[in-house]
Parts: sequence; C-alpha cells; structure tokens
Amino acid sequence: MGGQLSVDPSVHVVIVGGGFGALQPPGNCSPGVPFTLVDLRDAFHHNVSSLRASLQTAGFAPQTFIPYAKTFGECFWQGRMVQIDFEAQLREVLFSHLILCTGCDGPFPGKFNEVTIMGAAIGKYEDVVKQVSSSSVRVVVIGRRSTGIEMAAEIKTEYPHKKVVLIHSHVALADPELLPSVRQQAKEVLLDKGVQLVLVEKVSKLEALTNMTQKNTTVIRDKGTEITADLVIPCTGNKVNSTTYICLSGAAMVDNGALRVKAHLQVEGWENVYAVGDCADVKEPKMAYHAGLHAGVAVTNIIHSLTNKPLSCYKPGYMTMLAGRDGGVGQFSGIRLARTLVVQGKNMNLLLWKSCREMGQVALQ
Repeated sequence: MGGQLSVDPSVHVVIVGGGFGALQPPGNCSPGVPFTLVDLRDAFHHNVSSLRASLQTAGFAPQTFIPYAKTFGECFWQGRMVQIDFEAQLREVLFSHLILCTGCDGPFPGKFNEVTIMGAAIGKYEDVVKQVSSSSVRVVVIGRRSTGIEMAAEIKTEYPHKKVVLIHSHVALADPELLPSVRQQAKEVLLDKGVQLVLVEKVSKLEALTNMTQKNTTVIRDKGTEITADLVIPCTGNKVNSTTYICLSGAAMVDNGALRVKAHLQVEGWENVYAVGDCADVKEPKMAYHAGLHAGVAVTNIIHSLTNKPLSCYKPGYMTMLAGRDGGVGQFSGIRLARTLVVQGKNMNLLLWKSCREMGQVALQ
C-alpha cells in the first residue's frame, strides 16, 4: 500500500466504468492520489453470479450488488459518461489521467447495464426468479460459450423437472480457447443433467426473442425446424461498450470497438489514458479475472508515472473458467481443474467474498 504520496494539485484520476477492472483505484493503492469513479449503477455488480441470481431464491440477488458509496464515499459519482473532451475538458469531471473500464453490453440477465439504483437492480433479478419458477417446463437457452452452458446447467440444477434445450452454432461447446478435454467435459455434464443439445444450428430472428417471459414462443432454427418454448434466454451477442469513448475512433479503435493499447495498457496515441478489461484490445479471453490484472498494471503505471519510475508491462493471460454447482468444469492457467475444486469454488458464493474483500466490505449472508 505504501505511505501518503505527495502529488501535484492538478493530478486527478477518473475511472469510467465500475466493473472488475475498477476495484483498485489509485487512491486506495497509494493514498494521496485523488480519483473519481463513475458508473451507471450505485453499486458494483458481481456479474459472475448474475445467472444464479436470476434463478436462486432465498435472497441471493442482494448479495451480488455491493454499494460503491460505502467504499469510495464522495469519490464515487453515479451517472453515464456521455463524452470525453481531451482538449478543452469542458465536462464537470476534470482528469489528468483516465482509466476506461467500460466493459461490454449484452442481454439480461448475464449483463445489467442501466442507470439505476441498487434496489431496482435487485428487484429486476428477483422478478426473473419468480418468472422462471412459475414458468412451464420448456426453456430454451441460446449461446454456445460459457454463459450459455452455465445458464443451462444452473436451470437444470435448480429445476430438474424443466426441459432445457441449449442451441448453439458449433459442434464443440464453450470457448475455443479452452482445452478440448474441458470442452468435452462441459458437454458431458450438460448431457448428464438432461440438457438437450441442438448442435450446428443458429436461431433465426434472434433479436425478436428477447422477451424472456413470453410463453408458447416459437423458436425457428436456420434449418427450418421449430421449438416451442415458455422461456427463451439469449446468452449471446455481447459487444464492447464503446459509446463513452467514440471520440477516439480511428487509429485507436479496432473493428469490434475495443481500443488499441501499448504493452503498458496505455491507449495508442495517449500517454495518460488507459484501457482495461473488455475495452482493451488485448489478445486474450475476456474474463473478469483478466480485467482485475489489467487494472493492477494501469494503477501501478499511473503511480509510477507520478514518481518517475519505469512503467510495467502487461503479459496476456490464459483462459480461465469455473462452471457448475454440482458438476464442476474448470480451467486455470492452461490446466484442467479437478471437478471437486471447481464445485467448491462455485459454491462459495461464486467468489463474491473476493469482490467484497477488495471493496473493504463484508459479504451479505
């Protein structure tokens, strides 16, 4: 942590986006560095647990939101950053250094990116819990990657009597960066649970299937066959959230909306702007774990730049996955994990304790 750092009065670090890449602001690591965290919500969303929060009763959803103000006080501002002015800086929040942690957008319940208060966000998840529990027995999950796999497995674990169909467009399940043995194990777990797999097929008119509560919905596959569902949960289509920094378009932005960064995670063309997490164009899987590593490098380099020390480089990481409550599948640093270790990790509130600890708060029970 170190002692109080004496800095120029003009120094002010602004962090845009309060995801996993924003839990260690510079002022926490080196007292004396002023910072402001800006986020849509008034609470950190531990979205690693969002799928379970949309299914599990007994007050699990409130545990997945951790209030920012309790940790950061007046250093937290709630709202949407609509523009960044790098020259005149006419906006209300002035910065000397900027960390962009804008993450990605995607369908609810896997993602929740709205300007709202904690109570309303919790209520939305608890509404889904009621809808899922009261629905009939036909559930269709769309998406082959880890989110789709975990959603299908969570539903079948919580409601064994429901018919769950997972549709995806490839032969192999899960993220391609995973070991083949891990991907095969994920398939076996789903089949053992009784999840029906529809392979090598896409869903037509996917954008029209976002109403999760609509019963007797017809899901049309690209080969012309149909499935009738009482509940449709899209787990695909995540996109980098580039709205805030669209003014950086051009050489700094790649086709998917992410920002080109140097080895120090500085955005190309800007010495005082860092990108971490999903919005950084780093050739590695987009994981919450990696976003936290990015943040550590960015914060360290800001402090080093203020103290005339050499900047640190980021080394891209391996694919990491933990999935399953009672049929664990996992990989860490290129190694397949024992299923018992994965089950233990996922049953410990999906690492909620870690986010609470990083924010200096005690996890709700």
